[in-house]
Amino acid sequence: MKFRSIFAILIAIFLFWSCGRNSSVAEPDRINFVPNLTEKRIDVNINGKLFTSFCWPDSVYKPILYPVIAASGAEVTRGFPLKPREGERNDHIHQVGIWLNYGKVNGFDFWGNGYRGFKEPNGGVVKHTVLERFSSNKGKGLLVSREEWVDPNGNFLLTERTEYHFVSQGGVRIIDRVTSLKAGDSTVKWQDTKEGMFAIRVARQLELPSKEGVILLDASGNPSATKDTLNTGVTGNFRSSENITGEAVWGTRAKWMELSGVIGSERISIIICDHPRNPGYPTYWHARGYGLFAANPFGWIDFTKGKESFNFSIPAGKSVKLRYRVIINSGTPLTDAQIASLSEEFGKKYK
Repeated sequence: MKFRSIFAILIAIFLFWSCGRNSSVAEPDRINFVPNLTEKRIDVNINGKLFTSFCWPDSVYKPILYPVIAASGAEVTRGFPLKPREGERNDHIHQVGIWLNYGKVNGFDFWGNGYRGFKEPNGGVVKHTVLERFSSNKGKGLLVSREEWVDPNGNFLLTERTEYHFVSQGGVRIIDRVTSLKAGDSTVKWQDTKEGMFAIRVARQLELPSKEGVILLDASGNPSATKDTLNTGVTGNFRSSENITGEAVWGTRAKWMELSGVIGSERISIIICDHPRNPGYPTYWHARGYGLFAANPFGWIDFTKGKESFNFSIPAGKSVKLRYRVIINSGTPLTDAQIASLSEEFGKKYK
């Protein structure tokens, strides 16, 4: 009897040990940063593969995240102008990757600077100055950078400190951008315009089908001689938290906006979330069918056809904080409840 009891105990221990091994929690995705300062970029890798790069090319006049790659390997950002791809548009050369700037800051155009491929006479520059730090742990990564907003004459207007929080959860990748902008010795005015502010320019497949012909790049990277009218592979559609869809989302307000489509055989969605503490919440959306996807809290005149305006300013020596979340989902679409949960979690996360 004693022998049987000991045997039973040994069996129980073995089963506990075996079950414990088999039910172990999966290891979190590994996020690491690879600096390449000679090429002015920091690569953000997930499990050894590129997710995005924080970069500051001289020809773009602002820091950007580019390219941006979903968990499936699909590149969700447009290649042009840095790495043009056959079959994509070559319009709005200043719209590259993910960025944040604005069209009328003390009267200077930070948004459209470089729209002809070179620095504009009235164009401001967001100049990267310092990579403060980067770190990663348990499926999360943090990169902190500092910038200066300078006018066309090189005069300093604002200092910027931005935290980029990267999160990987299987098929879901998240970028939280938390940006503090501090005025110098003078008040900085953000005059009302639709040209802003937090934006991504997406791949051709995520554009909305166009009713008009579109000039696309050929295999040599040159504009084709004829306009394309077929919309081949163009599958995008917008949908807001207010359940407005298509191009009708432009100029409407919403807590979050989703752009979904198919790249290759993979269902892709990009969701941008506004934050309750941002000015003008819930934001207006400067979202266009040609692939621009932007949240603009300050462009009320254009979006309301002159009925309302919002001329924001930062007093001398004071600061404002802007917070935006980008969710890139690959595979089974997120439900409205899942999107709302991620949006609400974001709203509680940053002061």
